[in-house]
Amino acid sequence: MNISSGLFNYHHLFRIDFRTIPVILGLMFISLLIVSNFPSGNALEGIDEGFFTPLVKTQMRWFMIGAFVYAVMVCFDYNKLREWTWMLYVLVLLMLIGLFFTDPIQRVQRWYRLPFLPMNFQPSEYAKLIVVITLSWFLERREQQADSLRTALLGGLIAGIPFILILKQPDLGTALVLFPMTLVMFYFGGVNRFIVKAMTWCGGAVLILVAVIFLNIVPHETIRPYASLVLKSYQFDRLDPNTHHQKAAATAIALGGLTGQGWRTSGFTGGGWLPAPYTDSVFPAFGEEYGLLGLLVMLLLFYTLIYFSFQVTAVASNHFGRLLSAGISVYLAMHVLINIGMMTGFLPITGVPLVLVTYGGSSVISTMMALGILQSIYTRRFSF
Repeated sequence: MNISSGLFNYHHLFRIDFRTIPVILGLMFISLLIVSNFPSGNALEGIDEGFFTPLVKTQMRWFMIGAFVYAVMVCFDYNKLREWTWMLYVLVLLMLIGLFFTDPIQRVQRWYRLPFLPMNFQPSEYAKLIVVITLSWFLERREQQADSLRTALLGGLIAGIPFILILKQPDLGTALVLFPMTLVMFYFGGVNRFIVKAMTWCGGAVLILVAVIFLNIVPHETIRPYASLVLKSYQFDRLDPNTHHQKAAATAIALGGLTGQGWRTSGFTGGGWLPAPYTDSVFPAFGEEYGLLGLLVMLLLFYTLIYFSFQVTAVASNHFGRLLSAGISVYLAMHVLINIGMMTGFLPITGVPLVLVTYGGSSVISTMMALGILQSIYTRRFSF
């Protein structure tokens, strides 16, 4: 098979939207700045190493693997994903089910230990992307019957099964990313407008309820008797706006002020007061060191990346590409909105990574895979 005209075509590497490259590199550099503060996951005190700490080297390795995956997905014809959809979907379901037969890591069942590699594998990070691919394939096939109740029910089942499995790990944050992704894909897929509106109202009602609790309009403990009917105690406790993690995140951002305290001079984060500073809490950790101006730069990079991603939806050459790019764009946007919402006190902290910034292999590789698929759609926008 000629790789230039078959399944892979390396010429598409020269046709990507090059405006996205400096944005991606900028976010990766921010990630390395944050990670460099923690040579072995400890506090800043006593650091005598340079920038290239062990964690920085590991994160750079994930970025290089991610860059390779990105290039492969650009060269790969995204239309061929249709042929592999159900195999990928069944495979990820089996991996999610298999987690319940493994030993917990950090008291939850989210990762597989890989015996010959210095990493843990998190299937839920890839499950979100595979749900997008599966829904795109399904909604394209049902384009003529998109308005039927059957389409909505089957589409909901495709997203609902991994949603429940991920929720059971438990991983509420990752599971909740699936809801807005499904909602937007239903909208672009032409699913019954009444169902889309009902899903929107339900999602809005949940957000309003969470906001009411976090703004202390209704005290947290007041609704415990009612919430205990549907939530376990530890799940309800996450809705407490006064947890140490919530307060620590707000404190770190506030201490950063306008310009921040500078690289490796953050006394609060560096002193170990901020939980998970290079994973879940990278946003406030960066805010303490680089202040409001630094956070605005980060937000501008995220906005630009998501804006360019939605532009792919506008130029995609077929219905499958439009659905796929819309789902991936929302996938990126929701990770940013949920993570920042958690760290600024608007949402409960549930462990959603900040794409390309949070330390970790599964998140980096799955994100670069998603961005590569987007560029595969973009470079083939004139193909019919």
